[in-house]
Amino acid sequence: MLKIENLTKVYAGAATPSVDNISFEVHGGEIFGFIGPNGAGKSTTIKCISGIISMTEGDIYIAGKSLRHDPIGAKKNIGYVSDDHALYEGLTGAEYINFIADVFGVSSAEREQRLARLSEMFSLTDSISKQISTYSHGMKQKLNIIGALIHEPKVWILDEPMTGLDPRSAYNLKQLMREHADKGNCVFFSSHVLEVVEKVCDRIGIIDGGHLITVCTMDELKQRNVDKSLEELFLKLTDDEFSDKFYSGEVGVRDAIKTEEKAAEDEASNIDNNENISQSESANEEKYSKNQEKSAYSDNLNDDKSGEE
Repeated sequence: MLKIENLTKVYAGAATPSVDNISFEVHGGEIFGFIGPNGAGKSTTIKCISGIISMTEGDIYIAGKSLRHDPIGAKKNIGYVSDDHALYEGLTGAEYINFIADVFGVSSAEREQRLARLSEMFSLTDSISKQISTYSHGMKQKLNIIGALIHEPKVWILDEPMTGLDPRSAYNLKQLMREHADKGNCVFFSSHVLEVVEKVCDRIGIIDGGHLITVCTMDELKQRNVDKSLEELFLKLTDDEFSDKFYSGEVGVRDAIKTEEKAAEDEASNIDNNENISQSESANEEKYSKNQEKSAYSDNLNDDKSGEE
């Protein structure tokens, strides 16, 4: 559904690429989490995928359409929720959604039905006819989300989409993400909130320093017993010392996983050793107690015999 091939982006005047020859694929039916520290190349990758900026090398395929060779055909299949919700604030909410629907060729019946449902989900029904300039930060974010979904895109891209959302709207957004993926579409989700990424995503990709460090499923993390936290693995893989060794080829992602597994094994071994020591101490105490009882009993017998004599 979304395929990135050897994507490289070098900004003018930059000595090194912001994104350096990354390749991965996001399949229909899945929510893909894309995470990394600040300056890692997340936003650059997302802007390349959405066609906001051009790529230096490589290509991106959206629903089979090459973004390099058929940009219009590719972009027709994208819905993009940006982290800064740039909107036409002179329009009303309804006018803005109708404008987006016109661009993507959504029929009147479909847009009305979708707008009514999404407006209700995000509590915008009473405000949709008001000018966007009167909206709060959270209301603008909700409108941004509705605009990205009004044409039912095959590839839904979300960059920090929960910023400014109230708890109910954040919950509804997560439900919509799952629902959209279950229809056979794909959801490309970038966030710094790793707890949410861990809960909603089927697979994750970690980028750091412009390099794709790893792509794996959440089930794979669970099988390796390192998902106690995604956060711990993320911190390990993006640690400066590990990153230097990774880029130089000294270590790979597997080494980080093995380190976490070894730590878990050592912890389990320490627990077993402590339990064995505790059991041994208990046994010794019990043996000592019995010996004391026998000694006391023997002394009493001797005292009784002496008294009889």
